[in-house]
Amino acid sequence: MKEATIDYALRATWQAVARMYNEEAKNFDSTMAVGFTLLSIDPKMGTPSTSLGPKMGMEATSLSRILKSMEEKGLILRKPNPKDGRGVLIYLTDFGLEKRNDSKSTVLRFNEAVKQEVSEEKLSSFFEVTDIINKLISDKKLFSKDISN
Repeated sequence: MKEATIDYALRATWQAVARMYNEEAKNFDSTMAVGFTLLSIDPKMGTPSTSLGPKMGMEATSLSRILKSMEEKGLILRKPNPKDGRGVLIYLTDFGLEKRNDSKSTVLRFNEAVKQEVSEEKLSSFFEVTDIINKLISDKKLFSKDISN
């Protein structure tokens, strides 16, 4: 396709952002996926493992591999959920909290760099557009055709 499409712009931009975060994460002996997971775990109360996948938009098998690796590196602890005997809560260790702060700092630096270059009005429009796209997807309005015709 010669003309730019919305999905191409989103995909190409996200891939560039992901590459940038992974390059930065290497400096901390980590990955973007681990950093994102650290930021998704409540640092005080822990997070139920069952809510972590949907919160991050990840499949359970991918998340399980990341959590196993994080546990082996001493970033997280898994403890039984006292409110649900079948469930597990994920907690950050002191080392995990330290690495979470590194991840948070990196994300905030990225946000500040973008804010230096993009007006508040344009950023507001960007978030408005992403909200609309997410709503169209969640409402299943993009490709809903009556196939019985």
